[in-house]
Amino acid sequence: MSDVARFLSFVVLLIFVVAGDALAAPKSPGLLRAEFIYDDAPFRSCHASTIAETKAGLVTAWFGGTGEGAKDVGVWVSRQTGGKWTAPVEAANGVSPDGKRYPCWNPVLFHPPKGPLLLFYKVGPSPRTWWGMLIASDDGGKTWSKPRRLPDDIAGPIKNRPVLLADGRLLCGSSSEDHGWRVHMELTGDLGKTWSRTKVLNDGKTFSAIQPTILVHKSGKLQILCRSRQGKIVESFSEDRGATWSEMKKSTLPNPNSGIHAVTLRAGRHLLVYNHTSRGRSPLNVAVSDDGVKWKAAAVLEDTPGEYSYPTVMQTSDGLVHVVYTWKRLKVRHVVIDPKKLKLRDIVDGKWPSS
Repeated sequence: MSDVARFLSFVVLLIFVVAGDALAAPKSPGLLRAEFIYDDAPFRSCHASTIAETKAGLVTAWFGGTGEGAKDVGVWVSRQTGGKWTAPVEAANGVSPDGKRYPCWNPVLFHPPKGPLLLFYKVGPSPRTWWGMLIASDDGGKTWSKPRRLPDDIAGPIKNRPVLLADGRLLCGSSSEDHGWRVHMELTGDLGKTWSRTKVLNDGKTFSAIQPTILVHKSGKLQILCRSRQGKIVESFSEDRGATWSEMKKSTLPNPNSGIHAVTLRAGRHLLVYNHTSRGRSPLNVAVSDDGVKWKAAAVLEDTPGEYSYPTVMQTSDGLVHVVYTWKRLKVRHVVIDPKKLKLRDIVDGKWPSS
């Protein structure tokens, strides 16, 4: 291949990577906006983004560095001001008191009605040995408190945002990977100062499940949906505010062993973002349900080859829905959805309806 041909091939590849706004997201009713959080960053790879709303505006975070599990991986933050995202700033790293550095993992932002913006994350050599950390911000994510390590048996929300219960406690979906993939729930009534936790909800064998996301039904019943190694999203229910949970079972939706996230909208319906496939991490889909059990196809966020994964979804005070997710491990993608404009279609025999 000539030098000119090599150069042209590089230019085509660069255009494909950088111009994701034009190439990535199919058009679906209800999708208002799609953008990247940043164009340039001082890290090579990113993953596990999260989003929260503050009085000052939206805040996003993710982990970034050489690659997942590398010692230089830290937690990076960007804030939306004047309709634009600020340049990424590292808010936390994995430097321990003895000076040794470990990778950071899976940040989770949560802004309670009263109190500072919370940022949970993990630090450690691997998901089997990591530990939970917490920092807080009183100024909408501009500055952060000194990192605080959570108790040894508490990991904090493992990937997905916690839910504030009616009694004021924060219910966090958590999981562990040291004795198989097992789910448990953690609760704090004082924004992370003291904690309690449930027993594990699965044995790690019948279902290898992690990273629960929580739905709140009108009746007060709680539901979790979890990533699994069994090819399906798995679910469980609680009738006593998260103290005990039903036996885990398969849902009707596929899961290619990839992270998911769901939210209960203020109107009462549930919205889920996930990969509707049994293999790989494309496409990335949006489904909606009235009861958390029967889901309808709502939108396709990505359907080209590549990895589109680990979504976080949130409904803001204006009623719009915001989704952030990993775009090919190179960037963080942000999509805005008007849930009232989504066109719902039946998912028949587990197959996503054709456009």
